[in-house]
Amino acid sequence: QVQLKESGGGLVQVGDSLTLSCAASGGKISDYVVAWFRQALGKEREFVGVIRFESTNYARAVLDRFTISRDNARNTVHLRMNSLKPEDTAVYSCAAKSQHMSVLEREYDYWGQGTQVTVSS
Repeated sequence: QVQLKESGGGLVQVGDSLTLSCAASGGKISDYVVAWFRQALGKEREFVGVIRFESTNYARAVLDRFTISRDNARNTVHLRMNSLKPEDTAVYSCAAKSQHMSVLEREYDYWGQGTQVTVSS
């Protein structure tokens, strides 16, 4: 089964950009639907965006600021985050499933451990 590992989190300033990566092992990430979720302290996990082949879908809160892309040669999916806001502060996790896109975390079978993103004002 596929294992996922996120990287690229850190502390940034308001308006900065950051790219997170989700690296897969034990399987081809191109075979999976891959989503990003985030969980802020004291809040429920929420959907950020998803990619299936080259099609993407985003949560309204990040639309036009965040972009998901694939790098199949590196077996990795990236989350490019622009114009970061304090409310983007959260632990970001990638998750994978087969077949169809979904915004529901319960439908994802494989998860990474998460990476912290902190946006300071």
